Amino acid sequence: MRVVPLTVVVDGVAFREGEDLDCEWFYDALRAAAEVSTASAPPGDLAAAYAKAAADGARAVLSIHVGSDLSATVGAARVAFAASPIPVEVVDSGTASFAIGCCVWAAGEALAGGSALEVAAARARKVARRIGNVFMVRTLDLPRRGGRLAGDVIASALPILALEDGAMRAVTQVSDGEEAVDVMGSYVREWAAAGERLRVGIGDAQADDLATQLADRLRRIGIVDEVVRYEVGPSVAAHTGVGTVGAVFHAS
Repeated sequence: MRVVPLTVVVDGVAFREGEDLDCEWFYDALRAAAEVSTASAPPGDLAAAYAKAAADGARAVLSIHVGSDLSATVGAARVAFAASPIPVEVVDSGTASFAIGCCVWAAGEALAGGSALEVAAARARKVARRIGNVFMVRTLDLPRRGGRLAGDVIASALPILALEDGAMRAVTQVSDGEEAVDVMGSYVREWAAAGERLRVGIGDAQADDLATQLADRLRRIGIVDEVVRYEVGPSVAAHTGVGTVGAVFHAS
């Protein structure tokens, strides 16, 4: 698997996530009110990744990306595959962050089981069509600045949001972190269909205690097969801020 890094701009300086941008430094910059933004990977970077895969012996590429409503990366991938020496199947996940990883996870399991590329792509798209998320943010400044917040949310409360159709939508508002954990746990339980079991990713941007409480809360609801913890990276934290904690989930 290859990851083509996104660009994160901090006070006018461009960094490549996962290569020359330290998370701790980035979080400190956010706390200091740095101006931050993100940019999709350019076609040239994607073309280079496809060419490298071919040089390493790959016969085809499954290219899974952040949703086209959120980023121009899918469009860049479609430009890049025209120059690829091997076939490329582009998947628009329609989502972001760890949810993309869930799509990759599903596709990888299909490939490991001997499925053809087209079957793995279909599996990724199936997960993408029904993947849930819910998260708490500490401030609405970054979601509003990025133009990704839909509807009215009271700034003095702690908003519980969900990413749907390329926009952050308000689920409800709470007064403290403990209430946020309860609300998010209930949201996940109510999302699951009858008899459905879930895989869950719990992410946080320096909110480890709340993330641990949320993971424990979800394990207790009895329908979770697996919980994966992860750190929210700069390309997502640039739109949600420090202190974010939430869950991404899909059927096992």
